[in-house]
Amino acid sequence: MTAAAHNTIALHPRNLTSVLAEVTSELASSAAEYDRSGAFPAANFALLQRHGLLGLVVPTALGGGGADLATARQVIAAVAKGEPSTALILVMQYLQHFRLQDDSRWPLHLRQQLGREAVEHGALINAFRVEPELGTPARGGLPATVARRTAEGWRLSGSKLYSTGSHGLTWYVVWARSDDPQPLVGGFLVHKDSPGIRIVEEWDHLGMRATCSHRVEFEDVLLPLENAVSVSPADAPVAELDGQTLLWMSVLLPTLYDAVAHAARDWLVQFLQQRVPTHLGKPLASLPRFEDVVGRIDTLLFNNRALLDSAVNGGIDARHAVQLKQLVSQNAIAAVELAVQASGNPGLSRQNPLERHYRNVLCSRIHTPQDDAVFGSVGRNALSVTP
Repeated sequence: MTAAAHNTIALHPRNLTSVLAEVTSELASSAAEYDRSGAFPAANFALLQRHGLLGLVVPTALGGGGADLATARQVIAAVAKGEPSTALILVMQYLQHFRLQDDSRWPLHLRQQLGREAVEHGALINAFRVEPELGTPARGGLPATVARRTAEGWRLSGSKLYSTGSHGLTWYVVWARSDDPQPLVGGFLVHKDSPGIRIVEEWDHLGMRATCSHRVEFEDVLLPLENAVSVSPADAPVAELDGQTLLWMSVLLPTLYDAVAHAARDWLVQFLQQRVPTHLGKPLASLPRFEDVVGRIDTLLFNNRALLDSAVNGGIDARHAVQLKQLVSQNAIAAVELAVQASGNPGLSRQNPLERHYRNVLCSRIHTPQDDAVFGSVGRNALSVTP
């Protein structure tokens, strides 16, 4: 069966829910192993490709699913509840493909090639932006990674940190500057098999361990000149994210961590229902204090669902996208913290998944924009308005 046929199956309303339930269960069965090893979850992506989910956001004209934000959110939630590192790499895939076909700076044939490769072969793509000295470009500054013009094409050299997906990606969009007197800054498209690329396996994080967000080194990597796919003059920069892409990012990223919180909640409920202390003679779930805790958790998650539903249905526009990301992520962290507090030692045991959910959900804080940037931006906008 072709990938396009799988897309049709996955997107049919009668089939999507059942397909995703199977995906969640299968991913969850190996999540602890990937957490321990930190290996790239290749089998997970093979599973997603069999269901046509890697080309979900690719336009139908290229054989993809042409999915909207609501469908992408549903898929990310199901994948993340099973194995969130896989979901993070998939979020990046969806964000790249969402904006790719409308970015006229890219040559048309490259846009179409990448879309078809995702559908037919499950090719993954992500942007590499963070650098050792500069940190995240969201805080400002120019990249140290340089693309030099030569008679053969661009020669790209530099180093990128936190390169999510590294080993499993087919394409990298590397944020760099040209060596022109008036430099161009932006994305340079690099194929994984280009000579001069070295992946340094130094990602050893508290959570989201299977994202393989390693350092990637580029040394005189040769690229065609047309592979300067999304660049603009340094003195006239084009925003990396338009309003709709920012909204997609601010829905899909917190959806991932909200799903982790749901997995933690489900574990806690099962634990409380099954745990019967000898002195009590009935399940912990019967005690009012645990009813209160689960009620608090469910209320936090209800809040998240209301916020995300509103964003998907047009009730939250791009002006408030970063606040959406912050609120949903913080609620997810608070929900898992409550579960950890309520469960005591069993919740912190590596024999149970709750401690893994806790480590993973804490990683929601590291994604751009971080809390201080969100609050600072909202406050500046509020204070700039004349009463």
